[in-house]
Amino acid sequence: MIARYTLPEMAAIWTDQRKYEIWLEIETLACEAQAECGHIPVEDARVIREKGKFVLSEIEEIEKRTNHDVIAFLENVASYVGPSCRWMHQGMTSSDVLDTTLAVQTAQASDIILKDLRAMREVIARRAKEFKMTPMIGRSHGIHAEPITFGLKLALMYDEFGRALERFEQVQPRIRVGKLSGAVGTHAHLDPVVEEKVCAHLGLRAATLATQVVQRDRHAEFHTVLALIASSVDRWATEFRHLQRTEVLEVEEYFQPGQKGSSAMPHKRNPITGEKLSGLARLVRSNAVAALENVALWHERDISHSSVERVIFPDSCILVNSMLRSLTKLVDRLIVYPDNMKRNLEITKGLYHSQTILLKLTERGLERKTAYEAVQRAAMKTWQGAQSLQKNLLAEDEITSKIPAEEIARLCSLEHHFRWVDETFRKLGIE
Repeated sequence: MIARYTLPEMAAIWTDQRKYEIWLEIETLACEAQAECGHIPVEDARVIREKGKFVLSEIEEIEKRTNHDVIAFLENVASYVGPSCRWMHQGMTSSDVLDTTLAVQTAQASDIILKDLRAMREVIARRAKEFKMTPMIGRSHGIHAEPITFGLKLALMYDEFGRALERFEQVQPRIRVGKLSGAVGTHAHLDPVVEEKVCAHLGLRAATLATQVVQRDRHAEFHTVLALIASSVDRWATEFRHLQRTEVLEVEEYFQPGQKGSSAMPHKRNPITGEKLSGLARLVRSNAVAALENVALWHERDISHSSVERVIFPDSCILVNSMLRSLTKLVDRLIVYPDNMKRNLEITKGLYHSQTILLKLTERGLERKTAYEAVQRAAMKTWQGAQSLQKNLLAEDEITSKIPAEEIARLCSLEHHFRWVDETFRKLGIE
């Protein structure tokens, strides 16, 4: 079996040492499968299993001469195996090893990212419940709209990353695909049974049909899903950054003792984690574009995708792994200021009740245009004066003729906006 690395778990998957270990396992499994099929001597397969090894520095030295990493690897392994090594790579091409290894690495990386997503949603759910009924103003165009709760905002985050989790679970089977079908994918020199056996042992599915490579639409989809995850991270990092602005200050990133915010201004407490996450998301998105460019290869294969993938696969997987853990930590330790939320909610003196009154007027028979203009008059007086919307509403005869003063007072309450919060949380499974 292929051993799994622990710390640093994600980075270790993409090391050269790890890559060559998987290469050796694939070559060994292929020999064992061929022996089971009676194509090569069983004893030689046993020797390859027992003696097969490599030394990274020796491979690197051989590659200086061969300028071909797979040949350098095979030469190095052969120096330890001896004559039985003649059966290694039998009927295979380099991409059989490379693409199947990439599938193993990507599968292991995606398992980690799935764990990260699930762990983050647990933290988000906990904090959403904590602030389930904490009122704050909702904003559209950056302008005060109607009240929400901070718990609802976090519940929205929970739901968004639920879709990320769903997408990742859907793309996993399409990326867990290997191939050992030879130079143009026809199995001309290698029994398809060998491919099936090797892929099954590695936890992969054999490609139904391949060229010299597994088709790159699979890999492009994987990177697109990573880019969507990174974009969701960016979306929430940006949200928290906006809410931390000094004149808003409804939430704040944790600022640990001894931390410094600025080399020039000792007072600064900056949202640096959110800013870093927004920046890193740009890299993941750009890597997705590179993966899309890799789909169009010449005929049965060219090598234009290879150099790109050596960069984008480890980079995007490591980045998304780090970003999810950073955002989880940010949410877990996020400082929330309910008093500031209440203060900001009251800035507009109840203007956010305007739609509630408008709808009640139309229910009572007033034509919508007339009702809108009556409420807007009261709203504009509120913008320009010191009185609340509720008081200015009472000065409009068209309004009071349809809605008594005591009902206006009842309608101008937060409870009206939060009637369905419990139901929303129930639907999301946050209980």
